[in-house]
Amino acid sequence: MTDVSAVAARADAAFEETLARLEAYLRIPAISCDAAHAGDVSALAQRIRADLEALGFARSRVLELGGALPSVAAERCPHPGAPTLLIYGHLDLQPVAGEPWSTPPHEAVRKDGRLYARGSADDMGGWVSHLAALEAWLAEAGELPLNVRLFIEGEEEIGSPNLERFMDAYPDAFEADVMVLTDCENPSTDIPGLTVSLRGLLELEVRCEALTADVHSGLWGNAVPDPALALVVLLGRLVDGEGRLCLGRQEVDPTWRDASRDVPLGDEVVRVGARLADGVDPLPSGARSRAEWLWRQPAMTVLSTTLPPPGREKNAIRAAASAKLSFRVAPGQTPAELEALVRGELERDPPGGVKVDVTRHATAESWLYTPKGPAFPAADRAYERAWGRPLLPIGVGGTIPFVAMFGRRFGDLPLILNGVMDPETGAHGPDESMHLEVFQKAIRANVYLYDELARVPALAPDLAAA
Repeated sequence: MTDVSAVAARADAAFEETLARLEAYLRIPAISCDAAHAGDVSALAQRIRADLEALGFARSRVLELGGALPSVAAERCPHPGAPTLLIYGHLDLQPVAGEPWSTPPHEAVRKDGRLYARGSADDMGGWVSHLAALEAWLAEAGELPLNVRLFIEGEEEIGSPNLERFMDAYPDAFEADVMVLTDCENPSTDIPGLTVSLRGLLELEVRCEALTADVHSGLWGNAVPDPALALVVLLGRLVDGEGRLCLGRQEVDPTWRDASRDVPLGDEVVRVGARLADGVDPLPSGARSRAEWLWRQPAMTVLSTTLPPPGREKNAIRAAASAKLSFRVAPGQTPAELEALVRGELERDPPGGVKVDVTRHATAESWLYTPKGPAFPAADRAYERAWGRPLLPIGVGGTIPFVAMFGRRFGDLPLILNGVMDPETGAHGPDESMHLEVFQKAIRANVYLYDELARVPALAPDLAAA
């Protein structure tokens, strides 16, 4: 029997080497939304494949499909009949153009216990923490305690448009008894999170029209409706006095609500994590917990409008005005349900009799999951050893299309969603960073997780029967 503590110690000893590998990956600007960086996505995929092969994953492949950016798949399955773990991560990055970074975005910088770079936590650090744990197992024990497959996607930051095609074309790359999806966050640097809910997405465009051309505001003001003002009135109907969406609010289990008050989301966490300006306070929570507002209730954001920007002013009533809106759909709620409510409010009694047109642009399903089965106590034991406490079930207010896809395709399997992000990570914004102690604890947790999962008979029916 391998001394798992010795494997964890091996991982600790190799931490600087792990960081060097991560920093090398982060230098490659694998920005999936920009065709000019398609070559960088491919170059990073090839480098990861080669590193996995050198690590001992003999079947390491760059998977390609027409019209898709590449993904990487690898496997090491030395134990027939033993549990097989799939580890998912993504190698692609968000863009950085126009963001006020204080460090070079594609050059990792260590400062104040954090590693700054685009992709450091979202999601390079997430799956590289597994590479470090796998390498420690092979170096210390000579073999892994269970079978492992990895799938590193190249298109997550553009909504995983081809992930299901990869699942169909390469089903063997996804065969597993339990899955760990590494693109989520922790509620603090001291508390590990197990994500069990995500909000969905609904994008609508509302257009108000009253005239066939712009007209002089002095000649016609107060005689004809102003589409720009009508648009503002309509948007105001959708929110309450604090600016929160007042439609589609969900009933939440009181027990969950009470427990969610223990999640460390105080004013200072919000102030720092959300980059609040001086003199601006977080919204009051009222009878609901802040976790409920962030994770379990719908929300609205104005993405863009056709209202004239500075420099385009003129004394005219504009012929039309429109706004593109993004709605976060509550877990358990469908985009269609929320859309019906929003449409009803926008199309009801339009101000000044303007013509109102609502167009749907995009949707993504929400996700609500109940952890069941022995894989989750096993994960708790692993995290107890590495973090000093078990995983805390949390939600994520954002939308991650690949999670809903995995849930739909593999919902009968244990899905363990975790990662290395924390409230100060700043994913998708300037100065994205990863807390280095969180990264190290994540590596240790992975070391223990493989051992714990390997010893769960229910995950390996062949061994259980024997």
